[in-house]
Amino acid sequence: MRLLLDTHAFLWWLAGDEALSVPARQAIADETNDVFVSAASAWEIATKHRLGKLPGVSAIVADLGAIIAEQSFIGLPINVRHGQTAGALPEPHRDPFDRMLIAQAMVDRLALVSNEDAFDAYGVRRLW
Repeated sequence: MRLLLDTHAFLWWLAGDEALSVPARQAIADETNDVFVSAASAWEIATKHRLGKLPGVSAIVADLGAIIAEQSFIGLPINVRHGQTAGALPEPHRDPFDRMLIAQAMVDRLALVSNEDAFDAYGVRRLW
């Protein structure tokens, strides 16, 4: 299975937070799955840290690429098709980070690991 971690799922995985569902935790831990972390999540983490909304992620922000690699995850860049798809998504979801994750999941046929049931309206496969 090919998984795209929502930002909260990525952070909860790193923290060992029990807020991450058991099925999500098992899928992420399964070495036969490809686990992706979007550049949009890196952007979101850095932005929210700068704004003081994620004060506990200083070490993560300092070297996100290395942390992704240490977890054997794959960094997912944002390309033009992702941008076009995100921009064309219908309302009501307005969060630009979430819209990009939805678009990447759609374009690259990834299961989105997220507790956000609002994603279901966009027809993406969501694992939680």
